[in-house]
Amino acid sequence: MTRVAFQLQVDPALLDEYIARHTPVWPEMLAEIAASGRRNYSLFLGDGGRLFGYYETDDDAAAQAYLAASPVAARWEAEMARFFLGLDGRPDQAATPLAEVFNLHDQLAASAGDHRESDPS
Repeated sequence: MTRVAFQLQVDPALLDEYIARHTPVWPEMLAEIAASGRRNYSLFLGDGGRLFGYYETDDDAAAQAYLAASPVAARWEAEMARFFLGLDGRPDQAATPLAEVFNLHDQLAASAGDHRESDPS
């Protein structure tokens, strides 16, 4: 499983409309996101329109390709593009990826393995 986080900048003047467009998202778009293999997908809105997204997938390249070829996703992204600043291309394809630097589960699992190896009993 791969964890993916990304960042976009929503135009502060359009924040209320951006939020309204996600309350709710089109059912057919939700179905396409799920069909792409993305799960546990969340968006978080910070101060000044900073948007952070997160999802999990088994194959991010395949998920990206699926959504890139989806007519439903193309329609959704075309409508959503005007909300973002400094973006060149479709939001779902051009978002800035974020590097993961810490994951609690992974480090606890690694720590438990290290502890068992160094445990003298």
